[in-house]
Amino acid sequence: MPRLLLAFLCILFWAAPVPAQLFKPGPQVATFLSDVDDTDQPYGLYLPKDFSPARKYPLVISLHGAGSNHRLNLRRVFGRGNRPGETDAEASRYFPPLRDVEYIVASPLSRGTMGYQSLAEKDVYDVLTDVKKRFPIDEDRIYLTGLSMGGGGTFWLGLTRPDVWAAIAPVCAAVPEGTEDLAPNALNLPVHLFHGDQDQAVPVAVSRKWQKLLLGLNSSVEYIEYPDVRHNSWDYAYRDGAIFDWFAKFRGTPFPDRVRFVSRTYKYNSAYWVQLDGLTPGVLASIDARFTAPNKLEVTTAQLDGFTLNLDGHPKCAKSRPLEISVDGVVHKLKAQAVVSFSKAPGWQPSRYTPAGGAKRPGLEGPISEAVTSRHIYVYGTGNAPDQEELRRRRELAERAAEWSSPRSRLLLSLRVASDKEVSEADLRSANLVLFGTRETNTLIARFAPGFPMELNPGAADYGLLFVAPAGERYVLINAGLPWWTGADQVKRSGFRFIGAPFRLLLGFGDFMLFKGSLENVIAEGRFDRNWKLAAADAAKIQATGAVQIR
Repeated sequence: MPRLLLAFLCILFWAAPVPAQLFKPGPQVATFLSDVDDTDQPYGLYLPKDFSPARKYPLVISLHGAGSNHRLNLRRVFGRGNRPGETDAEASRYFPPLRDVEYIVASPLSRGTMGYQSLAEKDVYDVLTDVKKRFPIDEDRIYLTGLSMGGGGTFWLGLTRPDVWAAIAPVCAAVPEGTEDLAPNALNLPVHLFHGDQDQAVPVAVSRKWQKLLLGLNSSVEYIEYPDVRHNSWDYAYRDGAIFDWFAKFRGTPFPDRVRFVSRTYKYNSAYWVQLDGLTPGVLASIDARFTAPNKLEVTTAQLDGFTLNLDGHPKCAKSRPLEISVDGVVHKLKAQAVVSFSKAPGWQPSRYTPAGGAKRPGLEGPISEAVTSRHIYVYGTGNAPDQEELRRRRELAERAAEWSSPRSRLLLSLRVASDKEVSEADLRSANLVLFGTRETNTLIARFAPGFPMELNPGAADYGLLFVAPAGERYVLINAGLPWWTGADQVKRSGFRFIGAPFRLLLGFGDFMLFKGSLENVIAEGRFDRNWKLAAADAAKIQATGAVQIR
């Protein structure tokens, strides 16, 4: 073979994407490269015995519980639990023979035991993206299940993005706070609940309440309660791979006749053929849109200033005929079109809503936790000529914030800590920043401070100020004065108890918080308005301390 041809073939081989045929049938482990911390993150993967890249497969995403992992969970969803006397560590070392099913199954590690919000939620969707790149997936047959902590994640992911999933099956679900408000989103999402009536970790009342709630909203929900079963109801729900038989009953549809959707954020702003264009982050907005006849729709809204209906492809929308759309009781007759937008100014009008310049918008809306959901850097300051002891103290403070693990839960992640001198212009374009100090001690705070809604005065030694703000197309999270976890052991805050305090607390904060001495004495906390400004009442509380300058 001529050398030039050989070199060309080698280049093709190394440049080509990894073909799906390299994965063997059965259970195994795959990885994806996380753009959060540039680490390879594992997930359990099952391929059918007779896998063929020429056909499309249904996909099941399965979420593990606290203290578990991707390997152990992959066998559990097939009904293959631990052998008698076998520890979880021992069961994680091998895969037993699994039932042959015509599904692809993926079980994310999602860093370990940290719930399924924020970065761990992103990992689930990164796994979903990775699997769809590698294998032919039927978009109308993607299912979600999980046990305990993973059952709570199943509710959260299922209800925030209901159109991604054809059906969900939460098992003895430890449901995150705030999820109940999203129950209306299950209108077109079949749900199967499982729980043991003697569950000592997650009370059976949780699943009973969810069944009642979903039935009251006319959603499709099934519930099996196991008598005399404790916190191992997955052994029964998943026995012999039965969950695959239940999932097989359902296919998703991108065009249901009716869409009922609620959300507090632009991050979760669409479902099926409806998109929320104008809302106040932190305030629950809702829309209920339905076809009452071909080309005739009825829409009701609450706390919403703009929405879009993407009707292209809907079987009840003929492109050749005009549309009649009633919005909150006012009828609009429009020419035929595939995409229709409405904005409230002040009454509903057929026009596209766009946030005002500088206002909160998709990708820049808060709350504080969003600053650490994607790539971010913890930055300590070198300003004010600190001696070596002071510089060490500043660095260790940033390192403490970057340590999300706890003695009970070691997480698989590696977050960067840097001084303000080490942060490059490329970093500013690619990462959010968690900045410690004040404009006097941190040069990056000094750089961005003119655009901040407030800042801590230099003499306010006994205060801690924390807030998130936009800086270009990225977030900056400012912690001036006392660290935000000061006194965390003395107060009860929402958050997943297994995670280390610095990160756990961030999940429960709004856009800002000011405290004196410790978290036992919070002066004010909450959300900024749409324009990143403090409400008058919050501003008055903060100004009364004399510790903060408000712009």
